[in-house]
Parts: sequence; C-alpha cells; structure tokens
Amino acid sequence: MKKTCLIVIALVASVGCQRTPAQSASTNPTATPASSGASTAQTPAAAAGQTPAAQAPAEPEVKPVPAELPAVLARVNGEAVNRTEFERAVANIEARAGRQIPAEERDRVYRGLLEQMVSMRALVQETKTKKIAVSDQEVAAQIDEIKKQFPNEADFTKALAERKMTLALLRNEARDEIAVRKLVEAEVGPQVSVSDQDIKTFYDQNPDQFQRPEGFKASHILIAVPNGATAEQKQAARAEAEGLLKQIRGGADFAALAKAHSKDSSSVNGGDLGYFGKGQMVPPFEQAVEKLKVGEVSPVVETQFGFHIIKLTDKQPARAVPLAEVSQRIGQYLVMQQQSAKANEYVRALRARSKIDILM
Repeated sequence: MKKTCLIVIALVASVGCQRTPAQSASTNPTATPASSGASTAQTPAAAAGQTPAAQAPAEPEVKPVPAELPAVLARVNGEAVNRTEFERAVANIEARAGRQIPAEERDRVYRGLLEQMVSMRALVQETKTKKIAVSDQEVAAQIDEIKKQFPNEADFTKALAERKMTLALLRNEARDEIAVRKLVEAEVGPQVSVSDQDIKTFYDQNPDQFQRPEGFKASHILIAVPNGATAEQKQAARAEAEGLLKQIRGGADFAALAKAHSKDSSSVNGGDLGYFGKGQMVPPFEQAVEKLKVGEVSPVVETQFGFHIIKLTDKQPARAVPLAEVSQRIGQYLVMQQQSAKANEYVRALRARSKIDILM
C-alpha cells in the first residue's frame, strides 16, 4: 500500500522522502526498449541531462537472519519490536513489490527493515517524550489520502488484508508517522537554509547538468503489424498507410486521420508524441525524423511495430539551460539535501542515546 510521502521515510530508511523530478520518456510503441514506459531521472537541480551515477561502494557482509524469527527481534529502550509487526512490515514490502522477497535477498532486506523499525520506534518514543500532539482530523486526512490511491473501498480493504493490516492498525501507524514528521520538522527545519548564492554556486559548479540536448516534437500515424504477420498482412498494412499518406498530401487533416486510423495510444491526441531526444525512438523512426523540416511529413516508415507516417511539428536545438529556468529546482534540491542530511544526523544522535538491543 502506498503511503503519503513523509519525512519519516527519509529518517528510517536514510534515503530521503524527496523524489527527483523525472521527465517521462515516450510510452508509445516507437520508443526504444530502454525508454519505453520509463522515465529519465534527473536531479532536482537539472533541467536537462542526467547526473552521473557515483560508483557504489561494496556492500558490507550481512549477518544471516534465522529461518525462524524470534518472538522479539529487538528492544528499544526496553520496548519490544515483535515478530508480528515485523512480519506485517515484510508483507507490506512484498505486496508493494508484487512478489516475495527472493531468498538470496532475505538477509539484507530483513536486516535493513529491522534497522528502519528500530529507528522509527526511537522516534515515536521521542514524540511521546516531547508530547507531540496529533489530532483525529489529521489522522483521518492521511487515511483519506491513502484511500484515494485505490479505485474503490473494496480494493482498499483487500490491500489491507494482503498486508496483514487492519484499519485500526493503519490509523495508529498514521498517527505515529504524523507525530514523527512534526518532531523532525521542528528539530531540523530551523537548521535548513539555502541562499541565492548557494543556488548560483551549484549551477556554476555543475555545468554538465544543465545542457539540454537537441529535441524533436512529432506526431505520427501507426498502422500496426502484429508479430508473425504474413507477407499479405504486411502488404495490406503498407497499402493502408500509403493511402493515408496520399490523403495527407492532398490536404487532409493529419490529426483527424491519426484519431481515426492510428493504432497507438497517441491517437487520442491526434498522434502527438510530445518532445523526445535522440535514442528514445527506434532507429528507423529517429532517422526519418532527423531528415524532416518542421511542418514536413515523412514517407511511409517501417519499424518493427508497423508502418508510420510522421509529421515533425517542432525542433529544439541543443543549448545550455539558463539559471533563471532552473533556480527554483536547484533550490528545492539543495533544501532536500540539507533536510535529509540533518534528519539523518538527528536520528543517529537519537539512536546513540537510546538503549538498543538487536536480538536476532
């Protein structure tokens, strides 16, 4: 079950609740397998170009987890983290993933999950010490946000059952999460500050992140050809495409023909594929687009998906994105960086002054 993105997730998982703005790649059938239905992740600072991934350090050895879990997995200041709640958390992970945790990943996932639960328990205890108040209305609002992610009440109830949850347990968890969010915002918020100079410095020091490559905007009509099609089927599909191209050359409206004939999800938008860059479309499609001038229509183009008629509607040259266009995103990114770092420092300090016993 998805939950509202809270800063508490950043704390217990040490990964942050922020998401990097992502520019979705085209999901039409012409997209390459690498980009179809995916997104090109960017740092919040970047309006174009993907941040180079840092080389991941070698993972440390993970202590094996016993096949049969103990009744109590850990104690935090004397308070137990028990097997029932741990198994419920595992069920939630598996339900979200749509599969069971692979055997070879069990030790790593279980150990990581237990660490998250221990941190969360220490945080919840601190909210009680500091008497952080959470109203019933706040809890109800969070439950409503969760419910909105399901088509109906029946699907919501089914998801609860799959995760070994009840509505009462979900309300308790929501109350704890809201309290922890308030706690951390109060402790961390005043320490976070990003100036205009910070933003400019980041921009100046990371020029490669702000290079926007050449982009194209096109519409197409696809006459699809099924896998394993016979020569006769291919010939018929090509003839249909040629007939539509003749109509377009004769002045027929491209968008109207796309809506009526194209076998692609873009047909509802008159064949509009939006903007895409090099490498996002299959080679024959991309090569045809590169030969067009804005406003021109291609001959019939064959790809593994069938026969296309392509119209180039706009072309953007490669350029450096100016600071004014990305300053807000850079600021958001730097704020989230600071929030994550300060929050993790706070959790580490809280754990250091807590009595934590891991019992498995």
